[in-house]
Amino acid sequence: MKPWLLMLAAGRTPAAGFVFLLALGIGLAGCSSGEKAAAGGDGAVAVKVYAVEEQVVKRAVQATGSLFALEESVISAEVEGRVERVAADVGDQVQQGQELVLLSPVELRLEAERQRAAVQQVRARLGIGANDALPRHPDQVAFVQRAAADLSDAEQKHRRAEELHRNQLISQQEFDASQARHKGARAAYDEAVQMVDQLKAQLQSSEAARTLAEKKLDDATIRAPFHGAVKERRISPGEFVRVQSPVMVIVRTDQLRARLAVPEKWAGSLKAGVPVDVRVEAYPNEVFRGRVERINPAVSADTRTFEVQAILRNGDARLKPGFFAQATMPSELQEKSLTLPEEAVTYRYGVYKAFFVEGNQVDEREVKTGAQGNGRIEILGGAKAGDRVAVAAPGGALRDGVAIKQ
Repeated sequence: MKPWLLMLAAGRTPAAGFVFLLALGIGLAGCSSGEKAAAGGDGAVAVKVYAVEEQVVKRAVQATGSLFALEESVISAEVEGRVERVAADVGDQVQQGQELVLLSPVELRLEAERQRAAVQQVRARLGIGANDALPRHPDQVAFVQRAAADLSDAEQKHRRAEELHRNQLISQQEFDASQARHKGARAAYDEAVQMVDQLKAQLQSSEAARTLAEKKLDDATIRAPFHGAVKERRISPGEFVRVQSPVMVIVRTDQLRARLAVPEKWAGSLKAGVPVDVRVEAYPNEVFRGRVERINPAVSADTRTFEVQAILRNGDARLKPGFFAQATMPSELQEKSLTLPEEAVTYRYGVYKAFFVEGNQVDEREVKTGAQGNGRIEILGGAKAGDRVAVAAPGGALRDGVAIKQ
């Protein structure tokens, strides 16, 4: 009781007693109305009621796996030599064709020059320039023309010698000498024609050797085969590397490949081309979208799963190869399922609960949930079709056993 009420109660006069009773009544009335207001007027909480409904839903496929680089290449030396310069290191972004490693090119350059000289020598013998086409006919080559001229002269002289020999104007010895010169000129012409064919073949061989030498010279500069990043560096300046010695590992990360293990029961319900939502621990509140590209036709006998590969865009390089991935994919499998609006289910301390309507009160019970989507959540246990679940109106709060009004 308030101190001033005690003072009034201690007074002896009737007026003092009347004032005390009036004040006490006002105080009690105030306490009663305050408690009633806290209870919501009549003590019932205003709610909205939802029924547990049975719906046909498409099942989503849940799978786990890891992220891999779209491409990963071990770059090896195609020629041997001493490492003169290393132009990229671990973590560097590289463009296609960018220099990674330079090997000493001195010996390779000398070999290329030697092969170029060999080509020029053969072309000179054929009488053609560096950019001229090969002669179509042997008679276009100078030494063949000279042999042809000698043959023509020998033929003319041999014909005259034959006529003179028939008329017995020259001896048999002179005729035989003329015939031998004619045969020698014919053989020299045939040899010149064959030499043209040999020089053409030699030119092709020399040009191939020159091209190979120039390629090896170019291979002294080891370049990136595609746009990506350096994953490993395996050499240092001054080292001598042999052919096929690994120098770097390059990965392509602008797109990533998610390799997912899917249970065999989904083998007939999953198709290539469907979207996939991927979550990783590094970004727990984000979803990365991709698309299923490949489905392995075989199921592993050990794990009873089959592999699905999805491609994810990763232009900002936030995702890393090796991340653990949790994926969700739509399937063609349809089943009947119990559902509730997401707002009708609460999640606290690792448990999903709902307030079930029992008469004019609510009973808080645990429910088992499944997939979520389109504002509804699947109920796997703890409820049956037709059960009613209450959700407090704005400003209200529910607790187990509280009275409600709809």
